[in-house]
Amino acid sequence: MLDLGTGSGAIALAIAHARPATEVLACDASLAALEVAKENAQRLGIANVAFMQSNWFEAFNTQRFDLIVSNPPYIAADDPHLQQGDVRFEPPSALASGGDGLRDTRHIVTNAQAHLQPGGWLLLEHGHTQAAQVCELLRQAGFDEIFSAQDIAGIERVSGGRISTQLDTLVVK
Repeated sequence: MLDLGTGSGAIALAIAHARPATEVLACDASLAALEVAKENAQRLGIANVAFMQSNWFEAFNTQRFDLIVSNPPYIAADDPHLQQGDVRFEPPSALASGGDGLRDTRHIVTNAQAHLQPGGWLLLEHGHTQAAQVCELLRQAGFDEIFSAQDIAGIERVSGGRISTQLDTLVVK
């Protein structure tokens, strides 16, 4: 499993803790973020996570995964909320992603199939109004079994899809 843009490691560590037999690779472009994630893994005693510096898929060449997850930046660059509350102290690159907030999501969706095993899944966190757009990006990229899941408040916040297996592409008559 690959966690793209792991930040503090919250998603990677939660999955690694829930599935101790799973090999989890957490990557981030920021060395500082990776250090925080490593410290969190050590503090929690989670050993089935490896950490790697990479700007999205840059360091992965032909490596493939059964599952890729990401909570990429998804806020529009001109969103006034970026100047309010605690987010003022976050690095802008960790929050904002182009004019509509989906620049990084587009990059991930476009490149994910080259890094997924046949039948592999891509799951993406997104903004509270972006589910339909993210599902359409997945559809356009050829993903199947596309869905959105709601958070505890009933808001669609995660969308994903599965790439076909070779058996799925066979037509049986």
